Amino acid sequence: MTYSERDYRENQTISDVFILVGFSHFNELQILLFLVLLVVYLVAFMGNLLIILVIKLNPSLHTPMYFFLVHLSVLEICFTTSVFPQLLVHLLENKKTISMVGCAAQMAIITVIGLTECCLLAAMSYDRYVAICHPLHYTTIMSGRVCALLAGASWFISILVEVAQTTWLFSLSFCRSNRIHHFFCDVPPVMKMACADTSKNEIMLLTVSVLFIMGPFLLIILSYILIISTILKLPSAEGRRKAFSTCSSHLMLVTFFYGTALFTYLVPKSSSIPESDQLISLMNTILVPLSNPIIYTLRNKEVKGALRKTAAKSFFSHSWINWRMESRVN
Repeated sequence: MTYSERDYRENQTISDVFILVGFSHFNELQILLFLVLLVVYLVAFMGNLLIILVIKLNPSLHTPMYFFLVHLSVLEICFTTSVFPQLLVHLLENKKTISMVGCAAQMAIITVIGLTECCLLAAMSYDRYVAICHPLHYTTIMSGRVCALLAGASWFISILVEVAQTTWLFSLSFCRSNRIHHFFCDVPPVMKMACADTSKNEIMLLTVSVLFIMGPFLLIILSYILIISTILKLPSAEGRRKAFSTCSSHLMLVTFFYGTALFTYLVPKSSSIPESDQLISLMNTILVPLSNPIIYTLRNKEVKGALRKTAAKSFFSHSWINWRMESRVN
């Protein structure tokens, strides 16, 4: 049996190295993009690390809401570290390659982070629901054990699902171009390079998206319907304002996260354009890691108060140590 040249090419597996095309078409803006993304990475990394330290150092913040916030900050640190360093290097060099193993690892990490964050945001909405709708039973319902179980289940289920999905995807043969039209390894652009039938993988991707993106989102909506109905029944305007203020930070996080995730993963494949996908993913990559530091250091009164106390303690402790050292010298 003879094969045409096209059939021959399509039946040849590509090498173990992928090329991340990324923003190669923005050659004149590579340096500017590098500087902007470097600043974003440093701000996001240090901002989320600061949130973790402030919460850990202030017992007043040892509550379920901030317990989940620590997990979110850890996720954002992992996400930025898995994407930004490689992206920054690729912006400065012509060789924009990544091994197949590295691509699979990056894809698994990024997707686990995204799925876990969806689940944690739903857990935070449940926490707000209990705090406002069942305040007398809050400490009993949202015990430390329950919070640990919710966080642990979010991590475990996400890891289990994504390991299965990544293993299944990379068991396929890749025989088309090894150029990934993205700046990191994500499921849709990698799936396009497979020469086998990917219909089952697409069904699995859609199922995971519905269950772990839309599922938690619907739970969040349901929680806030119940929360709003309870708030509207409060007799005083001041009570309604205080109740709503306890939810505002979480609502903003949900808006940042789902506003980009829904466009990134639930847009029909037929209407998907690589350049628009990259811009949406870049917006997601920039906005979501920055959302925690921006919202919880600039708008959240409890975290701002704890941050001021921590800074004051650090300043006075440093001043006292210097005074003691100067006294000993004199």
